[in-house]
Amino acid sequence: MSLVRPSRNRVLTIIKTLGPSRRWGGSRVSRRSALLGLLALATTAAIAACGGQGPGDNQASSKKVELTLVSYAVTQAAYEQIIPKFAAAWKEKTGQEVVFNQSYGGSGSQTRAILDGLEADVAALALAGDTKKLQEGGLIQPGWEKQAPNDAIVHKSVAVLVVRKDNPKNIKGWDDLARTDVSVVTANPKTSGGAKWNFLAAWGYKTQTGKSEAEALDFVTKIYKNVPVLPKDAREATDVFYTRGQGDVLINYENEVLLASQKGEGQPFIIPAVNISIDNPVAVVDTNVDKHGTREVAEAFVKFLFTPEAQREFAKVGFRPVDTTVAQEFTQQFPKIKTLFTVTDLGGWSEVNKKFFADGAIFDQIQAKVGK
Repeated sequence: MSLVRPSRNRVLTIIKTLGPSRRWGGSRVSRRSALLGLLALATTAAIAACGGQGPGDNQASSKKVELTLVSYAVTQAAYEQIIPKFAAAWKEKTGQEVVFNQSYGGSGSQTRAILDGLEADVAALALAGDTKKLQEGGLIQPGWEKQAPNDAIVHKSVAVLVVRKDNPKNIKGWDDLARTDVSVVTANPKTSGGAKWNFLAAWGYKTQTGKSEAEALDFVTKIYKNVPVLPKDAREATDVFYTRGQGDVLINYENEVLLASQKGEGQPFIIPAVNISIDNPVAVVDTNVDKHGTREVAEAFVKFLFTPEAQREFAKVGFRPVDTTVAQEFTQQFPKIKTLFTVTDLGGWSEVNKKFFADGAIFDQIQAKVGK
């Protein structure tokens, strides 16, 4: 270590500035005493600078640590139950209190917020494609999928079609959404990860059952022609359907409608036999945890999400658990899907985002065609 000392000229300047004597903290001190005090402060500052300790190091060793979780809208009910359990377990293990800052919104919007400076320690987004964008932005290191169990997929869901009481339009499946007499509610896939899943579920209904991409394009175009408004996220889409009473059918997550049913707010819904596995990832945001000194607790939190204790909480609010033991406990809640495809069957997220959701890609082309 090279100790940086104030120059002689700087010392003389300090002496001249002080004058013969000055009051510090209400007591009179001599010029010599003041000088010695300043030299001591300079030496301490130099040693601290050479020691390499930053705010993150101090937080990591303190009795209190802050962790910022950024997730998408419909996960909030689960995390409200899981976070206190983790905080209690962490304090018992380490003696350290964990205080969580939480942010919920559309997955696409949350992704952009993190890229724009929202300093998430943990990102639990609606799709791996959004997490991939954080990697491309330099915030998450490549290989993040292997840093957690189950390729970092923490829970799953499927798409459902929510209908009005007594199903007056007699909606039975995907084909009915393209009828001219049906009004459809779904969020905007440009801002909502959930809405991307909705789009892909409808597209895959055709391509994964032997139909051509031209037929899929025509089918999905007819559906979006029946969508009068595109809310920004799944939560807002739910509000449009339930609270504002708009639309004949809402494309939604299975977990969302199950949670609504638990609260006595549910309406009839259909789980299409041809469906997409909605796989939801979680990842530590490397740049931010290293900056904050929170890597250890962030990684512990992510690991905790895969424990039966946390998986059970996800299942209770409607998410399909990835823990096989917990999944067995909830088999009656989650019926088996006859034809279940994944985003990999559609080419993977890099291809999907480029093909469907990039500026000027298929979704934008559909919107231009239907005049929205």
